Amino acid sequence: MDTIPALIADPNAWAALVTLIVMEVVLGIDNLIFISIFTNKLPPERRASARRIGIGLALIMRLGLLATIAWIMRLTEPVFTAFDNAFSIRDLILIAGGLFLVWKATREIHNSVDPGPEDGDIAANAVTIGFTAAVTQIILLDLVFSIDSIVTAVGMTPHIPIMVVAVVVAVGAMLFASGPLARFIEGNPTVVMLALGFLLMIGMILIADGFGVHVPKGYIYAAMAFSALVESLNMMSRRARRVRAEQEAG
Repeated sequence: MDTIPALIADPNAWAALVTLIVMEVVLGIDNLIFISIFTNKLPPERRASARRIGIGLALIMRLGLLATIAWIMRLTEPVFTAFDNAFSIRDLILIAGGLFLVWKATREIHNSVDPGPEDGDIAANAVTIGFTAAVTQIILLDLVFSIDSIVTAVGMTPHIPIMVVAVVVAVGAMLFASGPLARFIEGNPTVVMLALGFLLMIGMILIADGFGVHVPKGYIYAAMAFSALVESLNMMSRRARRVRAEQEAG
């Protein structure tokens, strides 16, 4: 096993570290969108703490999984076969997480399109329950994304120190970006629907991956980037019309 000084002096180790950091940050976008959307449903004073709890738990889970790397490797071993397809524990976790994500995103889209009436007392109770529910849902999805993240890391490098540094840097980037992303989503309601569409697509990809249908991640993120670009143009168009209307009114 290579020592840390040997890894520091190895250019290949640095290349692997940079590549893995980029990959972990990209994979963390999915998790961060989920955390931002559902913590924004909480009272303003509790959103930051919920985001910190969710992202902190993501770091703890990833480091804990790295500490049990031998167990992680066994997660990819087939445990049973059905419909001529071998399923591992990782596959089952991805399928369950994908189904949960599809169900949750569909429910949120339905609530946005057809919101139900609320009175004050019910809304207050929903907020109290919502904090616990939001943290619980974040923990469940953190587990799914953490396992996917660590399995990806194991496939890219055999060196544990490189994995640990990449995970810590990626989660640190998530923590830094979580506040601005959440505020941006809150200030642009149309972005919420786009983000829910992303989560719906990510859920379907997780289910497909669990059934052995591997969709290249580049296609997924290219579609997300294109959709985000179109929405950015729509936002610029709306802002220009609003400014023009204010100038004409003034």
